[in-house]
Order: sequence, then C-alpha cells, then structure tokens
Amino acid sequence: MLLYPRLTQLDLTGPFEVLARFRECKIDLVWKTIEPVRDANGLTILPTADFRTCPQADILFVPGGPGQGALMEDEDVLAFLREQASSARYITSVCTGSLVLGAAGLLRGYRATCHWLSLPQLSLLGAEPVAERVVYDRNRITGAGVTSGIDFALSLAASVFGEERARKVQLQMEYDPQPPFSGGSPATAPAELIASVRADTAAFQEAREAVTRRAGARLG
Repeated sequence: MLLYPRLTQLDLTGPFEVLARFRECKIDLVWKTIEPVRDANGLTILPTADFRTCPQADILFVPGGPGQGALMEDEDVLAFLREQASSARYITSVCTGSLVLGAAGLLRGYRATCHWLSLPQLSLLGAEPVAERVVYDRNRITGAGVTSGIDFALSLAASVFGEERARKVQLQMEYDPQPPFSGGSPATAPAELIASVRADTAAFQEAREAVTRRAGARLG
C-alpha cells in the first residue's frame, strides 16, 4: 500500500482494515522514507518500508488524495509502481489513486474508475472511465471515491480468499451502510448540490486536470 503526503487516509485505512483481517496478508505501508507521513487533514501515519526495502507485492495498491498530483510527476514514485506492477498479481487503487496508476502507464487500455469529480480525467491517461463503485478489468481493480475503498477491499478479498470469508469480515466489521442522507453520489444527488460541490472544488480540479494532461502527454 503506497503511503504519501496529503493522501486521503480513508482511501488507505478502509482497505487496510478489511485486508488486515486476513491472516495471509502481510501489509507494507510504503513511502520513500520511513519517516512519519501526514495525510491531507493532519493525521500522521508511519510507513513500514521504503522503496528500497519493500518486498515484491502480490497486491499493489494506491490510494487517492490531494497529494496525488505531485506523485503523477514524481519519477521515483512512478518507477517504483511500474517495477512492482511488473510482477504483481493485482494492480489496484481507490479514488484518485487510479490517476497515479494511469500516470505510470499502468491503465492504458483498461477500464477503470475514480472519484466522480475526476473520473473523466482517466481518458487523458489512456484508460476507459467507468462510473461504477468497483471496476474489474483483468488484474486491474479500481474503486471510486473514498468510502468505496471498503467495497473495493471486500470485493478483492472475495476474489482472493473466497466469498464466504469476505462475508465473514463484512459482518465482523458490521459493514451495513445506512447513510443519514440520500445523494451520496452524482447518480442520486440533486442537481443543485452537484453544482455546489463542483463550484467549491473548481480551482483544485482545474489544477488536477492540468497535471493529468501533462502526464498524458508524457505517455504519448
């Protein structure tokens, strides 16, 4: 699991919570150094390995977050992901982590998803954007925005360990979402709420798209 400054911690910790419940999983949280890493809202997380000491992953996972843009132009990160992906059984992400995979050239010709605000940007990286909660395409598995990380990890666990064991973990976690409001996705939210969220994030999304366009141009 890639750890990096200004990630969205739930993108990481949701899947971590699911996968850590399977005794077969040894999870490494990996960054350039083993110094503490602060997420986008100030939560500090400790890496367990750096790029040099990280073993070969069976499952390569990239979370999203505001810090994702910097990763898309960081050749050390992109080279690490490409190297790990060359032998990984599954190459995965949640939220805008898929843009990082895309910048590394790992989603060209694949169907993939992302946070709804950034979903169209996947096409700039040679991927086919799909507006679904979890998207499988061969050994690429991508989750949509933030909270979809739990759905993603349970789906992945069912593929690796079987549905019965995944169902047990779902029950252990009491994962039975009943949100207080409808409208948690653009498919169900009223138009005025979608417009408001788009307006609130317009400047950031414009900057993110500029990074994605540069990454796409480098891919050719």
